[in-house]
Amino acid sequence: MIRWLEKYFVPLATSIASTRWLVALRDAFISILPVTLAGSLSVLITSLINVAHDHLGWTTIYKSFSPMLTIDNVVWNGTFAIFALFFAASWGFHLARAYEVNTLSGCLISVASFIMSIANVANVKLKHPLPSSSTSILADAKIVVSGKTVLIKDVFAIDQLSTTGLVTAMIFGALGVAIYIILVKAHFTIQIRDQIPQASRVAFAAILPAMVAIFSVAGVNYLFTRFTGYYFGDWLISVVQVPLLKAGQGFGMVIFVTFLVQAFWFFGLNGLNVLAPVLDSIWLTPQNLNIMAVKNGEQLNFNWVRGSFDAFAWFGGAGGTLMLVIAILIFSKKSEQRTLAKITLAPAIFNINEPVMFGLPVVLNTIYFIPFMIAPLVNVTLAYIVTQIGWVNPVQVAMPQVMPPILQAWLATNYDWRAIVLAIVNMIIALLIYLPFVLAANKVKENNEPKRYQW
Repeated sequence: MIRWLEKYFVPLATSIASTRWLVALRDAFISILPVTLAGSLSVLITSLINVAHDHLGWTTIYKSFSPMLTIDNVVWNGTFAIFALFFAASWGFHLARAYEVNTLSGCLISVASFIMSIANVANVKLKHPLPSSSTSILADAKIVVSGKTVLIKDVFAIDQLSTTGLVTAMIFGALGVAIYIILVKAHFTIQIRDQIPQASRVAFAAILPAMVAIFSVAGVNYLFTRFTGYYFGDWLISVVQVPLLKAGQGFGMVIFVTFLVQAFWFFGLNGLNVLAPVLDSIWLTPQNLNIMAVKNGEQLNFNWVRGSFDAFAWFGGAGGTLMLVIAILIFSKKSEQRTLAKITLAPAIFNINEPVMFGLPVVLNTIYFIPFMIAPLVNVTLAYIVTQIGWVNPVQVAMPQVMPPILQAWLATNYDWRAIVLAIVNMIIALLIYLPFVLAANKVKENNEPKRYQW
């Protein structure tokens, strides 16, 4: 099986991992992590203050920290309320850097392309003409009525600036920057003398490609709204994004991506990095929508999100390798394994698994192939069932990847003590899965030791 995977699976994984578009997409999500965590922290602090007031009755403490609620709201408006805007800027920057063109121009073009896709004119067809008395009132709101046709001018969907417009930013940002990259590579630029300052030279070189890219995206948006009556952002949410988010809530999709992450890692490719575009596209948007729902006091719509993997399965990193380290420390009789486990324990607690993956190693180690694949699949299955039933709150707060297990589950579920129990149970399950293979590895080591001769 491993030989077959090496022949067919590894080349595909290597190709995916080296694709510049996917690498740029992964880096774009990673780059806006400070904004994500700041917005999540504001939700966490607000929830803690509300718990103190609603459940513990600490009125004095609540009044003392009430200004913090206002600060949290301000932080929210500057982070998650315009999350897609941050992503568009980061997306354009990393795409331009991947193709070695002006990164600032790529950033600006991506933002402009995104904004144009959520601000446009729209034609609406009515079943019956509106009464003439309402025509003048609608005209003041820049809505032109002609028979059964309503032309809405300067439509701007403010909600699309949040995580709702993430896929729109991804598509139109890529379109605008791609046109810009193609034109720059074709030397469709204004040639400027070397005597002028570098900043001016760079700006003039970007003028023609940027103008063509922006007007091209504007033309695409115009044609789309002209023939459909919708601006692209709303159409995309109803036709593509909603079905995609629903597919991500299915057990088949969750378990399949978990398997792929583990398989990539076993062959030395960081599965989380390779599949970051998939993980973030399918499950980061639901996570951000859950965060927004908590902020607004609304019901959560998604039980499985991006942080669910980290909170309930990937203890110490993909594969639950923290439990492998603990199993070695407790049950291994080999001094070299125990020494390595002591060295890798601290990074594993903070979900850094490269030392044990490449130091033990787990990569291409046939002894650990089975538990490395099975443990996360079992953990994800149990966590998925439990969250679907409603025994544990869904993840609703973004946590940094280095947050230690158990604590991460508790905070990510907005202080749900049942998440602690689930995390501990899953950790014990992973430990029991790794245990027999740690013992088997000890025996294999003994059988492979060279015989000692006395001379």
